[in-house]
Amino acid sequence: MSYETLEILRDGGVATIWMNRPEVHNAFNAQLIADLGAACRELDADAAVRVVVLAGRGKSFSAGADLNWMKAAGEAGEAENFADAMKLAGMLRTLAEMTKPTIARVHGAALGGGMGLASACDICVAGERAVFATSEVRFGIIPSAISPYVIRAIGERQAGRYFQTAERIGAVRAAELGLAHEAVATDALDARVKEVVDALLQGGPKSQAAAKALIRAVASRPVDDTVVEDTARRIAGLRATPEAKEGLAAFLEKRPAAWVNN
Repeated sequence: MSYETLEILRDGGVATIWMNRPEVHNAFNAQLIADLGAACRELDADAAVRVVVLAGRGKSFSAGADLNWMKAAGEAGEAENFADAMKLAGMLRTLAEMTKPTIARVHGAALGGGMGLASACDICVAGERAVFATSEVRFGIIPSAISPYVIRAIGERQAGRYFQTAERIGAVRAAELGLAHEAVATDALDARVKEVVDALLQGGPKSQAAAKALIRAVASRPVDDTVVEDTARRIAGLRATPEAKEGLAAFLEKRPAAWVNN
């Protein structure tokens, strides 16, 4: 498929979604939201895709909401605003719940919804000049749709600060908070993303999808009988799969697993 606001490049099992509205720093509007949701669904359903990288053309990753779109929303009724908000929330959930590993390649501004995108991805690698913020309160609103993913990334205590102050967060501080997994020199950003991609390609695709589901099932839950039984059932169910048998055989035979070069 082709998308009005995106460019999708494929390289073997890696698909890079380039947000392509550089003239407005890849700010969100209705079309970008719709395109991102559709692209995530398309790539998640494509068995040839192993890893998805999300990036932005131009000077920024994404500067959040398009101001003209925000102005129009402010003039609309509550029902229309709710429908728009649900589309944004749905897109972020689609990204966050992809079965494929996802990497945010962040450079420049990642503000508001842009910070939400970075948080919704499994892994975030930021260039040293990247800047994050939940800037919504400065416009009289709140970072509502992005909140589940940002809070998951940085925790309630830090969210309590940054949701209210809208302070800018540099790349190094973002890594300290857990928002970015690491901050690297700008000219090393692509090389570092590739290293992470290469590491991901060594893992079994079904086991990676199961690992993502495992985290969602276990995170923030007490270790009770239900959780213990659930984790035991998950590993028991995977041990007998063809992927697990191939992974063990490849290790014992000292060769790459079948999925590595596919």
